[in-house]
Amino acid sequence: MIVEIQCLPTPAGDGARRYAHVEAAIERIQQAGVRHEVGALGTTLEGSPDTIWPLLRDVHEACLRSGAASVITVIKLAEGAEGAEGDATTMDTLTAPWRTGGT
Repeated sequence: MIVEIQCLPTPAGDGARRYAHVEAAIERIQQAGVRHEVGALGTTLEGSPDTIWPLLRDVHEACLRSGAASVITVIKLAEGAEGAEGDATTMDTLTAPWRTGGT
């Protein structure tokens, strides 16, 4: 399963760190030890559904635990049926054409 998660906390941070609550969400992903790539507008994660589903909730809640007044989280996911042809949806299979010398 691959997922892109974008947390939109209000406020995004505090006086000391502009994006403190977003950083808390990213730190939670890093602690989970799943493959991930932080992007400018979201973070892509890859792993088993049993790992990813509870992690998504925890990442969302990490913004609130860090002091955000509220958070909206946008999630996109891709998963193939177990054993089905084409179920090997990974970050690499989806992006390889553009990472290997594309313009």
